[in-house]
Amino acid sequence: MSPVTSSYARILSRPGALQFSAAGFLARFPMSMVGISTILTVQSLYGNYTSAGGVSAALVVATAVGAPVLARLVDARGQSRVMLPAVLGSALGMVGMITAAGLRAPLWVLVALALVAGGLGGSMGSLVRSRWTTVLDSPDDIHTAFSLEAALDEVVFVVGPVAATALCTSAALPVTSGWVAALCLHLGGGLWLLSQRATEPPAHGPGPASAAPHPGPARTATSALRHGAVLAVVAVFLGSGALFGANDVTAVAFATEQGRPSSSGLVLAAWALGSLSAALVYGSRTWAWPMWRQFLVGVLALALGASTFILAGSVPVLMVLMLVTGMSIAPTVTVGNHIVQAVTPRDQLTEGLTWVGTAMNVGVSLGSLLAGRLVDTHGSRGGYVLVTVFAWLSVLVALATIGVVRRARVHHHLPEA
Repeated sequence: MSPVTSSYARILSRPGALQFSAAGFLARFPMSMVGISTILTVQSLYGNYTSAGGVSAALVVATAVGAPVLARLVDARGQSRVMLPAVLGSALGMVGMITAAGLRAPLWVLVALALVAGGLGGSMGSLVRSRWTTVLDSPDDIHTAFSLEAALDEVVFVVGPVAATALCTSAALPVTSGWVAALCLHLGGGLWLLSQRATEPPAHGPGPASAAPHPGPARTATSALRHGAVLAVVAVFLGSGALFGANDVTAVAFATEQGRPSSSGLVLAAWALGSLSAALVYGSRTWAWPMWRQFLVGVLALALGASTFILAGSVPVLMVLMLVTGMSIAPTVTVGNHIVQAVTPRDQLTEGLTWVGTAMNVGVSLGSLLAGRLVDTHGSRGGYVLVTVFAWLSVLVALATIGVVRRARVHHHLPEA
């Protein structure tokens, strides 16, 4: 067995680990499927992209607002107690969207249902990562587990949009089929994950510090964002998410300009493949550098790589640049999550990890919106200028805040901080 394989086999052999990681993997697919399914479905049934963008924006905003609120409740009351009704409520919202769209209901009805579906969806990735910190006690093993989850995220973002597009555009299936598939995965994976009570982290309700089951202060009404290092990572990932969103739109425009629109999926697949391969290698070994330095180098490497996209003269060249640059994504996301996990008290851990994903998702939406406008007026070159700007803004934020990360109070599991 290779060192890479043995590292992952070791953590997955822990009781319940394979089951909750697999369940979380399935439950995360909707985050890469619902957006594209919404655009394709609403545009097809209502005849314009403005309506599609409105419903999609409602989903994004609702998720950005609802996920951290649900995460705080999870930290206080437990995953199953909070997320079981939330998942069911989100599923009902999606059922309502499917039904309303099929009946050509007024657009405001779809928007209202999208707010319910998105607001109650939560962040399944943070639930899984929180479980890993419960079943593992070695910093190296947690590093491997977070790298595994980053790799699974990349698989989700490679397969999900392709599957959703195929379902929504199939002549043999209803245009709402992408929503239906996302609903089944969200409900099936979510209920499977929440049924696994043995690996569920303990709840941290209000109470005196002496009663807390883990080291750290008693739960307070403050947000996890009050920790400077968490806020720093979230700010950096807001910019990184905007880079990713702008890159998605611009890659499609570039392939179209080259007369190869069907190659846009391959370009983005190369981006994700680079990230996936790096995640698996990165997580299989320990690294001597402290976490803050790994984070800073990762953000810098991503910016340097993204700055080369504007130089590509053909689709194959862009694919190579995407593949190489993508190798910096998953390790950077992994170490960012690791920093948040280390500096956030146990009673706010799910919320802290959720803010990371929320920042990325909000950034992706912002980047997609701004890049779409620039591409319309200046083509893919304008889009890649924006990609470069977002990349270096992330570097500037990281440089400005890295001292806060270095000086952060470590609660648990941050080797060589």
